[in-house]
Amino acid sequence: MIKEDILKRIVKDSFLTRAQAREVLNLILEEIGEALARGEKVTFVGFGTFRVVERPARKGRNPRTGKPIEIPAKKVVKFIPGKALKERINK
Repeated sequence: MIKEDILKRIVKDSFLTRAQAREVLNLILEEIGEALARGEKVTFVGFGTFRVVERPARKGRNPRTGKPIEIPAKKVVKFIPGKALKERINK
């Protein structure tokens, strides 16, 4: 499923026009991204939680040359599914 599929579903199941649905979806996604950038966690009860975690720097290996390289620390988004989502998937 892609963003466009979600938009079609919103338009089909609501009173919103396609343009309005796109604006609402973009606002929601933008707000989630901004909250994560601020280091906040985003929780949708029953669905799951998005949070930012820090991956420490580590040593790696260049797959082409085999030479060791330093992989810098970075922040990544982690998703933890909620109970209802886990149950729906494991039906």
